[in-house]
Amino acid sequence: MAVAETSPLLEILAREPEGFSLWTGPPFSNGQPRIKLERVPCTTSKYSEDGSRLMVIKSDSAICIYDCCSSSEIRSFEIPNVLAATLSPCGTYLQTFQKSSTPQEKNLVLWKIETGAPVYHQFQKSMSKTTWPSIHFSSDESVACRMATNEIQFFDTGDFSKGIAYRLRIPGVAAIELSKAPGSHVAAFVPESKGIPASVQIFACGKDAQAQPVARRSFFRCSTVQLSWNHGSTGLLIVAQSDVDKTNQSYYGESKLNYLTTDGSHEGLVPLRKEGPVHDVRWSCSGSEFAVVYGFMPAKATVFDKKCNPLLELGTGPYNTIRWNPKGKFLCLAGFGNLPGDMAFWDYKEKKLLGTTRAELSVSSEWSPDGRYFMTATTAPRLQVDNGIKIFHHNGSLFFKKMFAKLYQADWKPEDPGKFGDIPELAEAIGSLKIDETKKQGQGSKSSQGAAKTTITNPPAQKPAAYRPPHAKTAAAVQAELFGGGSSKEELSKNALRNKKKREKQREKKAAEGSANGT
Repeated sequence: MAVAETSPLLEILAREPEGFSLWTGPPFSNGQPRIKLERVPCTTSKYSEDGSRLMVIKSDSAICIYDCCSSSEIRSFEIPNVLAATLSPCGTYLQTFQKSSTPQEKNLVLWKIETGAPVYHQFQKSMSKTTWPSIHFSSDESVACRMATNEIQFFDTGDFSKGIAYRLRIPGVAAIELSKAPGSHVAAFVPESKGIPASVQIFACGKDAQAQPVARRSFFRCSTVQLSWNHGSTGLLIVAQSDVDKTNQSYYGESKLNYLTTDGSHEGLVPLRKEGPVHDVRWSCSGSEFAVVYGFMPAKATVFDKKCNPLLELGTGPYNTIRWNPKGKFLCLAGFGNLPGDMAFWDYKEKKLLGTTRAELSVSSEWSPDGRYFMTATTAPRLQVDNGIKIFHHNGSLFFKKMFAKLYQADWKPEDPGKFGDIPELAEAIGSLKIDETKKQGQGSKSSQGAAKTTITNPPAQKPAAYRPPHAKTAAAVQAELFGGGSSKEELSKNALRNKKKREKQREKKAAEGSANGT
């Protein structure tokens, strides 16, 4: 109970065309969220990784920084023609990229938010999804580096004005990924060139330990990669993607999942048991296991340990998304994008399915930091209609829904999951409720039958009718429609009375005709 009292409150950021507003998160006192910060005009809003700061771009030159504790503006930057901006993980620095016409104009700038002063300048010719952000930070900001031509450059994070502290030469490097917690290793991707296969190499970040890679993996038919480090920086997952599928089974190319460890214990493919693309792969928050959705539809989902041994099969279905609960106990398996929006909620520790539901047209989805709620959002410009937010309990039951004329963004304010207590009581209470519902659909149980009695009004007692199969019921309905048969005794008696009267009239008419002929 003491943990719950000191736990931070959940917050939700919702951005509409007129700007963003902040809500208090669930549980809601009267069924609706309370507005913590009224709408602020902006075009972009983004939290720092730790949730301490919020960056708000109000125009093509005005960037404001908000303190998330007080929800007040603490710093404003005027940066003409800004094309991209982001906060460092702890909200210490703001990184911006502007248009530049000459190499003399240093258009990549790192600003210290506390003073508002620039601490590092660099010319960067262009910006893409692969090369932004240019400066990579570890989660605690103790390590920072950037990719340059044929090398990775490391900074002295105590004083960025010193420039580059040391360099790691990697000819042809095209993408890098710095491990987050801790920032001990960096992965580098070198594309295929002149018959030499593409490769991903892992290097230690220490200046004296960079001579040779601690792990390396080569790929043929690889044009791009997705690199994902675990918490603890001991394992790296690599989705190697090629533009063309040599087997001609997929229009979207071919993808393979590889796994490298920094201690050299594993270096190779993850043993997936179904042919087809890798739709999504995610590490658990502990970094001890990862889940993969893969294969041609219906896709297959499997949880593996750090040694690539399968731990739990999550079945098959129309899925392409995995979201681990930040408390580590639950996970959501979903099918978003061009799929119908099916969601399956699993208790990973107990290895059982808690419930299933659907959130159609979802564009974004994420667990709340306390692990109790799962939020999906339908947003523009991806979808221009049916914009809104849905919040579910961790077992898939709907908790809250709100529709918008147009919604651009819906995010939980980031918090350290360790600040929140575990939820065994909630899991047991809501989980048993969901289990009762599933049992009720199947063989049933005493508890589920009791629940059914309390929620469904029983009709007046009737004599049980004999079982009639569906085809017999259909035949009876057709027969009634064609031959005038009714469905109740009352209707049958009316028809019989009508027919009796017709027969009596016909007899009377014949009798009258007969007597007339006789006279």
